[in-house]
Amino acid sequence: MTTTTTAPKATIRHLADFVGQTVILQGWLYNKSSKGKLHFIQLRDGTGFCQCVAFKNDLGEELFDQLGALGQESSLSITGEVAADDRAPGGFEIKVKSAHVYQAAEEYPITPKEHGVDFLHNQRHLWLRSKRQWALLRIRDRVIYSLRTFFANEEFVNMDSPIFTPNACEGTSNLFEVAYFDTKAYLTQSGQLYGEAGAMAHRNIFTFGPTFRAEKSKTRRHLTEFWMLEPEMAFAELEDVIQLAEKMIVYVVKDVLDTRAEELKVLERDFSKLEAVTGGFPRLTYDEAAKILEEHPDSEFVYGEDFGAKDETILSIMNDQPLVVTHYPASFKSFYMKRDETGTKALCVDILGPEGVGEIIGGSQREDDLALMQERIKEHELPMDAFEWYNDLRRFGSVPHGGFGLGLERFVGWISGVEHVRETIPFPRMMTRLTP
Repeated sequence: MTTTTTAPKATIRHLADFVGQTVILQGWLYNKSSKGKLHFIQLRDGTGFCQCVAFKNDLGEELFDQLGALGQESSLSITGEVAADDRAPGGFEIKVKSAHVYQAAEEYPITPKEHGVDFLHNQRHLWLRSKRQWALLRIRDRVIYSLRTFFANEEFVNMDSPIFTPNACEGTSNLFEVAYFDTKAYLTQSGQLYGEAGAMAHRNIFTFGPTFRAEKSKTRRHLTEFWMLEPEMAFAELEDVIQLAEKMIVYVVKDVLDTRAEELKVLERDFSKLEAVTGGFPRLTYDEAAKILEEHPDSEFVYGEDFGAKDETILSIMNDQPLVVTHYPASFKSFYMKRDETGTKALCVDILGPEGVGEIIGGSQREDDLALMQERIKEHELPMDAFEWYNDLRRFGSVPHGGFGLGLERFVGWISGVEHVRETIPFPRMMTRLTP
């Protein structure tokens, strides 16, 4: 009786488990070079990149020539022996015994040469395969996993908030209006108001999903569609909000360092910048930060106004860790933010990422007094009837509560060390970009 044995399928990320064994790798041709009777094939399989060495004498002339003619991004499977090699990308090499070509690709549009940003975004569906984009989106994936794990460990309940909303958190000037049967609706800019309702039911919750802002901005920090994580806590004051945000940032940064070192190396990220994020973030009040900016030669800051991108950059590069800024003037903050005893400052917080990243978190203690909330709604000229359900949260069992919003793409961009948030989301949407 004859027994047929088949080599096990393996992924590049787990080749360490198969050293000395023959395996099948399935993937795409990332790069290739040849030297006489030898091909060096760089294969990518979605989990990593690996060098495969193919000798003509081992494969026969026909298969050897077929592999030599393959274009970039051709799909194939390779059967070969796994060998540890510190000189090889990833630390392992495959000695090819046989191969099968699924599809031979020709004239792949993204070549190793330099391409313009607009061209690359037109080819975004293919650009995702490049090593840099592969690394960025794997880091994004881990950040999402780490955030969810953190809040699960803290016993927060994940609650979904609606995408269609009848009103906005802060007015409708920057929202996308859509037809909704015989009325109109808006694409959500935040899940916060619904999150507050969830906190009154579950104590501690978080929402996490896509949000939309029709800001006519072309800066490196803005997208029209982005993902926002927003925890809300009952029986919480401003200090509780700050401590939760700091604990979360430290947890996620450490987890990414522990699990995505290979991807960070691909991006040439300076590990020391992330290793410095250990907690005990420096703090400033708005007034203290204002004094620094007023004395800075590169700042055009005017007291009583919000910080601009240049101001945030000046403040953020002063420290190795994220900077906590609190107590902004209530005059330009949102209607739902509770005020301090003077009535002039909001009990709010912005956390500015280091290295000139700017704001990555914005939060506050929420106003819990019904009469004051109604007053704020009127001050901001918002429709009272649209917020009656929100006011009910103050009518029935109101408690001190608070939360914050974390923009995922800015957070991933800071951790990854990339300049523009458009690279931190699979298919970015911007003022001038709706495709592919």
